[in-house]
Amino acid sequence: MGKDIKIMIVDDDDNMRENLQDILSEEGYKITGVESVEPARQQLRKEFYNLILLDIRFPAGSGLELLQGIKSRNTDLMIVVCTGFASVESAVDAMNRGAFAYLQKPLNVDEVKITIKKALKMQSISWENKKLIKKLKELSVKDPLTNLHNYRYLRERVAWEFKRAQRYILSLSILMVDIDYFKSINDVYGHQYGDVILKELAAYLLSCARTNDIVVRYGGEEFLVLLPDTGKSGAWQFGKRLLESLQEHVFDPKGKRIKLKISMGIASFPEDGFNTESELLDSSDQALRNAKEMGGGRLSLFQGISRMDIEKIVDKGGKEKVDNLKEKLAKMENRVNRNLLESIYAFARTIDAKDCYFGEETENILVIVVGIAKELELSDREIENLRHAVILHDLGKIGISEDILHKKDKLDEREYAEIKEHPRIGAEIIKSIHFLHEVIFIILYHHERYDGLGYSSGLRGEEIPLGARIIAVADVYKALITNRPYRMAFSREEAVKIIEEGSGAQFDPRVVEAFLKVIKEM
Repeated sequence: MGKDIKIMIVDDDDNMRENLQDILSEEGYKITGVESVEPARQQLRKEFYNLILLDIRFPAGSGLELLQGIKSRNTDLMIVVCTGFASVESAVDAMNRGAFAYLQKPLNVDEVKITIKKALKMQSISWENKKLIKKLKELSVKDPLTNLHNYRYLRERVAWEFKRAQRYILSLSILMVDIDYFKSINDVYGHQYGDVILKELAAYLLSCARTNDIVVRYGGEEFLVLLPDTGKSGAWQFGKRLLESLQEHVFDPKGKRIKLKISMGIASFPEDGFNTESELLDSSDQALRNAKEMGGGRLSLFQGISRMDIEKIVDKGGKEKVDNLKEKLAKMENRVNRNLLESIYAFARTIDAKDCYFGEETENILVIVVGIAKELELSDREIENLRHAVILHDLGKIGISEDILHKKDKLDEREYAEIKEHPRIGAEIIKSIHFLHEVIFIILYHHERYDGLGYSSGLRGEEIPLGARIIAVADVYKALITNRPYRMAFSREEAVKIIEEGSGAQFDPRVVEAFLKVIKEM
């Protein structure tokens, strides 16, 4: 330790200075000796010292003045006053100015050594405390899981950035990011795995952010990117690129290969007319909620209504007021519905973790189903119902014995009869949920066959709801390309051929035709 410690002796007594220099050098300290105040000041400007042994009286300058000047600039430098003109007053004065200790000449060598060791120990403790305080301060503004800045830091930083934008007439935008249906990941794989995904997403957001952007973990599965000097158009372009890249990105590539569905919301100053940073934050959150209410997996801009707009609506009279209130209530219902849907999805995910919505395979099935629906020119509402059906069609298997679900051999007659009950069970589970009413029949009849030989009710042809006929094709295709306990997965080409051969018997020919077009373009 001693070889790294640098000590300066400031004393106009040559013999005293040289004797101390010899003694302390033997202890392993690096010693510099100077004879007066001014050379000491110059040396301190050039080099760092741990400790100074300082006399008080000099022909030119005062040791106490040097002491005070040093401590005002560097509180960590330890100073031991050594003087032959000791008095209570001078001792008190030296200690008040920041001296660590006060020694009277003639000096006792052992006392000097002990005092130096105590001073250096105190210095070391002070440095450790400062490191700890710095670390604690960093922890107070950093999220321990992702190592991103946290909400506390955000509040301080967004206030500063907002004032800067106001003062210098600059743009400022906020991009809010949220993982859709994240509860499903936690429920299927556990919260620890959910934390792994959150850390990976945090790192991905940092890699996509620009140098002056600030990425924050806003809370739970929500993140925020603060975009200084960026207007609404620039924020939109950044968000659009980020969303597109996230839609293609595979998380945990060596493990479960998860794809996330992400919603984003943007609010901007001064375009959106905010007066405070809180309004900017709240509005980006509202834009995010709008994205989720529209089905998620999209980017939404904040659409604010000014006070003037509100006054115009009120002035127009009753119908506008009623329509406005109905719109607000519908949005509130949508938010409640989304929360309920996340919980239902979580149960559905427990049926078969390999077929998790966030997995690449089922994501492709969703693409196929939506593609078929568009080929058949279904409405947006019908397509949204089909999205729900893809996730929920096997929900009823939650009521089937695990021994049957995981059996490696062929099911016997009793077991097969039990497994055929899962469409009815699934429909029964969600029948009381009003906004899923149109999905019930897709779930109930998705194992019907076009030729009438399926189950639950033996429906045939056009008697089977179109959504169920679409899900039937997608469900079989998914089953064919997935490894099962009793067989290996078919290749994509083999699976498509089996579907094509089932046209008109097991499957609706019109749906198969649309399926073939979609699969060809994938």
